[in-house]
Amino acid sequence: MTRAQRRRPSTSARRVIRIECDALRALNSRLGTCFDEACGLILRSKGRTVLTGMGKPGFIAQKISATLSSTGTPSLFLHPAEALHGDLGRLTREDVLVALSNSGRTEEIVKLLPLIKKIGVRLIALTGDRRSPLARHADVALDVSVRKEACPLNLAPTASTTAMLAMGDALAVALLELRGFRAEDFAFYHPGGSLGKKLLLKVSDIMRTGKANPVVPHRMPVEDVLYRITGARAGSATVVDARGRLAGIFTDGDLRRHLRSGQTLLHAPVNRVMTADPVTITPDRLAAEALEILRTRRIDELPVVDGKKRPVGLIDVQDLLKAGLV
Repeated sequence: MTRAQRRRPSTSARRVIRIECDALRALNSRLGTCFDEACGLILRSKGRTVLTGMGKPGFIAQKISATLSSTGTPSLFLHPAEALHGDLGRLTREDVLVALSNSGRTEEIVKLLPLIKKIGVRLIALTGDRRSPLARHADVALDVSVRKEACPLNLAPTASTTAMLAMGDALAVALLELRGFRAEDFAFYHPGGSLGKKLLLKVSDIMRTGKANPVVPHRMPVEDVLYRITGARAGSATVVDARGRLAGIFTDGDLRRHLRSGQTLLHAPVNRVMTADPVTITPDRLAAEALEILRTRRIDELPVVDGKKRPVGLIDVQDLLKAGLV
C-alpha cells in the first residue's frame, strides 16, 4: 500500500477544502470593473440571462440560472450541444449569454461563438483563460482561474467549478441588490416553501369560517355553546353582543377553570364564564403574525374580526400546523 493510499480520508478532505478556499480568496482579489460591467449588461438587458456550459461547468451553469431566476433575473439554461442542433433558436438579440468554460476552448462553446455574434447576443464569459477564444469573443470576461484543482491529478474540475459557482452567486446577489429585490419578492417565486408561506399566506387564507367557526350570542347557555363547539369540531366559540360585535371567547380552558370553582355552569349564560376582550387579528394580516400572537400569548385560538369588531373567522393552532407554518 502506498503512502497516498494510507492517507486518512479526513486529511484529503482538509486538503481539498484548503485548495478551494485559496481559489475563492484569489477570486475575491480579482473582482473589479469587469464584474461591474457584467452586472450592467444584465441589468440593461430586455431579455433573459441565458447560461451555458458543457460537462461539470454545465451543471454549475444550471445552478446559477436557477439562482438568478429565483432572485429577480429571468434566466434559463441552454445546453451548448443542443444549441448546435436547433435550440439556438431560444436565443434572441435582447438576451445576455453567460458561458462557462475553464479552458475557454470547449469545442461546443467555441462553435457557438460566431452564431452568437450573428444573432447579436451580448456575451459574458466565466473562464480560467483570458487569452482563450471564449474570452476574446466575450463582451466581458470574468477571470475564474485557479492555481490548481483539488483533484490530486489536477484533472477533475473541483476548485475551478467552485470558483465558477461563487462567481455566479456573486452575480445573482449583486443583481438582487441592484434591483432592490425584497424578501416578499423572493417569497413570490417560492410559494411552496416555508418562506413563501410566511410572507404570502394571509389569515383569510386559512381561517375557519361558516359552520367551522361557532359564533354564539352572549346570553346563550354554556350547555348549548358546548354543543355548538362540538358540532363545529372546534376548540372554542366566539361570543358576540346584541349588536353582533365581539364580546369574548369561550374555550375549553374557561370550561375547566369554572368547573373547578364549583359553580353551576351548564345553564349559566356564556358571558359569565367567557374570556372578555380577547386578543384578535384581522383577515388581511399575515398568517405568520397569527402564529406569533399564539406563541407569545400562549393561547390556541384567535378570533378574526373585521374593522367593526365583528367576528369573521377563527384561527386555531391546528390550522397553522396544517398550513406548514409550525
